[in-house]
This record gives sequence, C-alpha cells and structure tokens, in this order.
Amino acid sequence: MLTRPVFVYTELSPNPNSMKFVLNFELVPDGLSFDYPSQQAAMEEGSASPLASDLFQFPHVKRVFIASNFITITKDDAIAWEEVLRDTKQFIKIYFEENHPVFEETTIEKNTVIVDSRDSDTVQKIKAALDQYVRPAVESDGGAINFHSFNEDSGVVKVLLQGSCSGCPSSTLTLKAGIENLLTRMVPDVKQVVAEGV
Repeated sequence: MLTRPVFVYTELSPNPNSMKFVLNFELVPDGLSFDYPSQQAAMEEGSASPLASDLFQFPHVKRVFIASNFITITKDDAIAWEEVLRDTKQFIKIYFEENHPVFEETTIEKNTVIVDSRDSDTVQKIKAALDQYVRPAVESDGGAINFHSFNEDSGVVKVLLQGSCSGCPSSTLTLKAGIENLLTRMVPDVKQVVAEGV
C-alpha cells in the first residue's frame, strides 16, 4: 500500500496560546470548519472527530479547530509551546501517516452547507464578502469566521469566530477595525459587526 508523504509545519497565530499545524493536503472541504472546545465536543454525533478527540489526550490541549488544510491547537497558559510543540507535531504526522480518519463518516455529510435561497439580497452580499475577503485572512491566522445572523432593522451582523480567534486578545480589534470597516463599505445596510459567543 502506498502512503502519501505527510508534511507538517507550524505557524504562530495572533493568539499566543494557539499554534497552527499546516499539512500538505486538504482536511476539510472548502468553506467548512470544525471547532472543538472539549474532548466531549469532539465525540458528539454529527460533528465527531477522532483526530480532535485523540489530541485532547495531551494535557496541554484546551481547544482543537480543524479547517482547510490546518489544525489550530490552543494550549493552556501553564506550559510553553517550546515544551510540547515537537511531540504534538510528531503525533499529527504519525496520525496521518497511519491513515487514521479526521472525522466520522457522517460529520462531513451532515455539515455541508447549501446556499440558502431564502437569504435576502443583503445577507447574500454579506456572506459573499466574508467568504471572499475575510475568510482567507482569518484562516491564515489559524481561525475561521462564519456568518451567524443579520438584523435588517438595526443593521447588526453577528459572526462566529473560531480557532485561534476564539479568546484571542486581538480578535476584537480585527473585528472592529477590519471586518466591520470592510462590510460597512461593501454592504451599505450593515451598520455594525459583533462576535457571537466569544
């Protein structure tokens, strides 16, 4: 049996407790991402990930986020990355060399989103702007942003921040200075952007 070469490299993220582990192949179909704040969440039906569950075996792992071709791991404050980075990276490399699954089979099927034809024109514009301009930048920092809701009356867009963005000290600044500026310019109906569940 041929095994694909597995390359893992790490990138720092704006959140000092989060490290991005980048692989040389896709883990998740484009546009999907999975955030696991606990081992229990990693085993829930419909979003289960054996990879995330196994990563929680490490005592320093506090959150696992999987998107595109990377895994963002958030550690606790008590330990420095220098002490655990090598072992964590080695674990991920071996996990994929042995062809273990990232997700349970039903996870991807249940989470594939189809464009909702009921979305208003404004919501479609907001989603397009987030996908085109914001998502790539947020992913490069080891996180993800997803549309949550839009209130037509107040002009407030709610977004979900995941991965390294969750609990990151600079995420509020990014949200206000970057994302809110962009959306209010591109979609005149948008007056404010707030993060849901941060």
